[in-house]
Amino acid sequence: MQQRVLGRTGRSVGEIGLGAWQIGADWGPVDDPIGVIDAAVRSGVTFIDTADVYGDGRSEQLIAEYRRLHPDVALTVATKMGRRVAQVPENYTLEAFRAWTDRSRANLNVDVLDLVQLHCPPTPVYDNDAVFDALDTLVAEGRIAAYGVSVETRAQALRAIARPGVATVQIILNMLRLGPLDEVLPAAQAAGVGIIARVPLASGLLSGRYDATTTFPPDDHRTYNRHGEAFDVGETFSGVPYEVGLQAVARLAPLVPPGVSMAAFALRWILDQPGVSVVIPGARTPEQARANAAAADLAPLSASTLDAVRAVYDELIAPLVADRW
Repeated sequence: MQQRVLGRTGRSVGEIGLGAWQIGADWGPVDDPIGVIDAAVRSGVTFIDTADVYGDGRSEQLIAEYRRLHPDVALTVATKMGRRVAQVPENYTLEAFRAWTDRSRANLNVDVLDLVQLHCPPTPVYDNDAVFDALDTLVAEGRIAAYGVSVETRAQALRAIARPGVATVQIILNMLRLGPLDEVLPAAQAAGVGIIARVPLASGLLSGRYDATTTFPPDDHRTYNRHGEAFDVGETFSGVPYEVGLQAVARLAPLVPPGVSMAAFALRWILDQPGVSVVIPGARTPEQARANAAAADLAPLSASTLDAVRAVYDELIAPLVADRW
């Protein structure tokens, strides 16, 4: 798999990684989480993204177990912190950061965390110098090697990119969420900040496997967070109403090359956007993990195809999401 530099971390990682939310919680049952990780790694994945809140630490612990079973495998593991407490700026303190990172270090069974990201913090946090001083302190103390921010909005991303210590910004980027292309990705490139593209398949909409009759388990956020009941609605189907998303997928389907899945096409589209360091699709089965990684082998999409994707977005999606994220 082609390698890309992960922003200011200086690390090289495979351009397709693994998002480990699914194996932790909120996507229904996962029968073989260790098998999912192993299938991804054997397919060239070297970057895994997790968070302390995924299964309240279960995702981190599963990654640690995989590393115990495969001690010779070189991985970069990014985790996130901040969503296990009330989302108020005053909770973002050095004392809290030490406690949160110590918990993740224990869960992941490492002395130094490769990359820690603030997990979609409240907007005032981005303008608080003390928060970023505290993150610098964690680096100086040897608890973490680097830090970044996972964001909800483009404005938050631009504030994070302007911070000299921020190594990466994680943001939703997919064929139903083109907003970051115009400002965020160019700003990140200019600053040397890595872009981690999350929700690349729009919670599965861009897999092409769902239709109007599809139902999801009660413990799946695609059931319980359709209107933002639990967290930002932009994390579920990228904030696009399900029915509109299905219309967009129907319009995008004729653009998919013969013999290529809709999911692989969607991942290839992200890899073709300048400034992306790594894309992090999740997987619930080893087969899904292997298929996601294989998208890296596809040829870049043509300019006419990229233009056609933009046209679908502009007509169907932009009126609903462009002013929010």
